[in-house]
Amino acid sequence: MKKLFFLLLIASSYISAQNPLAIPSTLTGTNISLTLQEGTTVFHAGITTNTMGANGDLLGPTLILDKGDFVSFSVNNQLNDTTTMHWHGMHVSPENDGGPHTKISPGSIWSPQFSILDKAGTFWYHPHLHHYTDKHVSKGVAGMILVRDNEEAALNLPLRYGVDEFPIIMQTKGFDAAGQIEIHTEMDTSVLVNGSINPTVNFPAQVVRLRVLNASSQRVMVFGFTGNKPFSLIGTDGGLLSAPINLTRYRMAPGQRADILIDLSSNLGQNFQLLSYGSELPNGMYGATQPGIQSFQIIPGYTNNPLNGNDFQLLDINVVAQTTSPILTIPTTLANFTPINENTASLTRDIAFSTAPTAVDFTGPFLINNTNFDINIINDTVQYGATEIWRVTNNTGMAHPFHIHDVQFFILSFNGVAPPPELRGYHDVVLVPGGFSEVRFIAKFEDFASDTVPYMYHCHMLTHEDHGMMGQFIVDGIVNVPEASAELKEIIIAPNPTKGEINISKLKNIKTIKINAIDGKLVKEIAVNNRLTLKVNMPSNKGIYFLEIINNSGVKYTRKIIHY
Repeated sequence: MKKLFFLLLIASSYISAQNPLAIPSTLTGTNISLTLQEGTTVFHAGITTNTMGANGDLLGPTLILDKGDFVSFSVNNQLNDTTTMHWHGMHVSPENDGGPHTKISPGSIWSPQFSILDKAGTFWYHPHLHHYTDKHVSKGVAGMILVRDNEEAALNLPLRYGVDEFPIIMQTKGFDAAGQIEIHTEMDTSVLVNGSINPTVNFPAQVVRLRVLNASSQRVMVFGFTGNKPFSLIGTDGGLLSAPINLTRYRMAPGQRADILIDLSSNLGQNFQLLSYGSELPNGMYGATQPGIQSFQIIPGYTNNPLNGNDFQLLDINVVAQTTSPILTIPTTLANFTPINENTASLTRDIAFSTAPTAVDFTGPFLINNTNFDINIINDTVQYGATEIWRVTNNTGMAHPFHIHDVQFFILSFNGVAPPPELRGYHDVVLVPGGFSEVRFIAKFEDFASDTVPYMYHCHMLTHEDHGMMGQFIVDGIVNVPEASAELKEIIIAPNPTKGEINISKLKNIKTIKINAIDGKLVKEIAVNNRLTLKVNMPSNKGIYFLEIINNSGVKYTRKIIHY
């Protein structure tokens, strides 16, 4: 193991003292407003750095949402750049997903609305504009999302945000000579947690829950505590596991999340550290001693970064007195779920990573299925309701974290071998090792379809994504909302397509009808008031709209309307 003090010595020229860990504020409820704004932050003494944030100068508030709620969002772009806002890991329609197609111009507001369908889990939000994702995330536009549900509430888990439950947003950044954040850099030598450099925090002497996110642009981290202090992994990207997994290390690629518990009930007065054990990364991962499997697979300047191949500190932890009503035990069982049976898949889809012929070194560009991203080309079409196996083969010498929008998946195998227990839960990111390695996962594409707005899949190393290591897919078919009652499904809407007017009949027990634009913006809301039939004038602009019908019990049913 390489010496940690070596890195602390290097960092001492930048860090004058420890800083209290910043705990992002929270937003809750069914109306969420985010203002994306320019700002400044002092990371290093005497240097003012230009940053971006949501509702502040850097990062954004943690959104705490309840499963089943219908939430209206307002994303007000006060940046100087066009951007987007992606709800990473959440199961939403492509119109609400916030991918590269759903642009928010400077000075404009995007207003998506959707039901929270996900189980309790740890998600996050960040911009996703092609060529600009790394710039906007590195400068600070990112935040965590916590989804709560009744299953989680019934467990004896820490749920007091900032008291016994803490967000841990891990990032590394590079700064130029003027102290400004560098984009697409290999010199990400500054380590931050929640935007704080060299942070320290007090945890109570009880069971503490950490919601961990690797929000770095490129760096893979190996999460662990000094002294090999054990912790319990209770959840992965998309939700809780069925039972805790006891670990001392957990490897996290960019975009991945981990939900962990650490029992500090017998550690009052002690001090220990959270580290990334970079010395334990195998070659061929960004953050290891060398980024490629072979010694000739190099990135210019990579060996000059003292973080690469070394262990470094993320967080300094002091254990203080218990809170009132502490959690003192870790549950032995958690969530109920059944992984998707491999035999139910209708097809296997092949995805292959390769290096572009034009690449001059190991920085890429890298390709998916020998293609560079083109926003005007749909790379794949998935049938609505299909269960598919995706076989991802990495023909490069570097590991790439593969992320898919829309779904959570279950990993079937790494090079033909079943995943370890800690990788058998819900995922939307999987780190695919280099050197012709193969990962297979299975997912079901349900609830949402669109013949015009695609979902993305891509490498979550933001430099690679910005340079075109991304594809897009359409989910094609008739949407059959599973929670809709037979009464809702009997509603008749005609004509569809329409030239501007529709007749809606059989509106029994219906309270409200909403018309949403393709970008999720509400354009019209109609109170039904016990009427059984309605004549509705569509908005004047032609295009695709979504008619959201809500009954007296709050159940929603959505139909696509084409206005031509």
